[in-house]
Amino acid sequence: MEKFYSVREIWQKDASTLGIVWSDGLESSYDVVMLRRRCPCAACVDEMTGKRLLSASQVKDSVRPVAINSVGRYALNIEFNDGHKTGIYSFESLRKPEMNHS
Repeated sequence: MEKFYSVREIWQKDASTLGIVWSDGLESSYDVVMLRRRCPCAACVDEMTGKRLLSASQVKDSVRPVAINSVGRYALNIEFNDGHKTGIYSFESLRKPEMNHS
């Protein structure tokens, strides 16, 4: 059975960390540079092979979110100060342990 996750609260904990409180009470922390480097969009990941097109060195350590938008009831779109704004981060993917730095 697939679990449904929703966000209760999201905030910028500090310059490099986003915090999310999920509907089930779990609190997660995310390094914003890591989120940018793991962007799942078609410009960053080959849709056919799943191979990452964006290398970590292409993302500066100074990258920060400038806007966070809801995508329906299943994901967040994060706009970054490097101009990148096409990544859609599903709640399911954000709940994976490798994404969470709590």
